[in-house]
Amino acid sequence: MPELTLKTLLACLLTLLCAAGLWRAYDWFQGRYIRTFSDQAVLFAGDALRLPAELSGPGAIRVVHFWDPDCPCNVGNYQHLSELINHYAPQGIEFYAVQKPGTHGQLPIRLGALKPLTHLPGAEHLSASPAIAIWDRNGKLAYIGPYSEGATCNAGNSFVEPVLQALSQGRPANTTHTLAVGCYCPWQVQPPAA
Repeated sequence: MPELTLKTLLACLLTLLCAAGLWRAYDWFQGRYIRTFSDQAVLFAGDALRLPAELSGPGAIRVVHFWDPDCPCNVGNYQHLSELINHYAPQGIEFYAVQKPGTHGQLPIRLGALKPLTHLPGAEHLSASPAIAIWDRNGKLAYIGPYSEGATCNAGNSFVEPVLQALSQGRPANTTHTLAVGCYCPWQVQPPAA
C-alpha cells in the first residue's frame, strides 16, 4: 500500500473542504430561492383598496404593482411587468409600486418607470404578492389580483392584458375578487411568535 504523503493528504483535505463549501452554498440557495410549487389557492379581494387622495378620481388608468423584496416569486413577474410598462405607458397609463411594509429592497433598474407609493389605503388587507391593482379612468377599481395563474407569468397566461385592453378601449372591467393558484408570498405582516 503506497504511503500517504503530506501533499496527497493536503490535496484530499482541500477537495473535501471545497465539496463541503459547494454543498453549503447549494443548500443555502435552495432554501432561499427554490420552493416547491404550492397548489394552495389565494383569494385577492379589493373591497378595502383605495387610491391615495392625490391619485383618486378621474384621470389616467392607474396600475399599482405590489411587491415584497424578500419574495422569490417577484422574479417571474419582472419581465412581464417591464413589457406592460413598455407597451402601455406610452398610451398614458400610469404605473406605481407599493412595497410590503417593513421590508427593504429595490426594484430592478428596468422597472424604474414605476413611481413609488409609500401607502395605499386598504393595502394592509392584501392577501399575497406579487399582485397588481388597476383603476379605470374614473378612479374605480377595475382589477385586483395576480398577474397570472400558475408557476410562471407572461403575456400568454396573463389576467392583466385583457383588463388593460378593455379599459384602454373605453370598455368597463370589474374583477375585484380573484381566486388563483400561483407563486405568491404572504403580504400581511405576521406578528412575532410569543
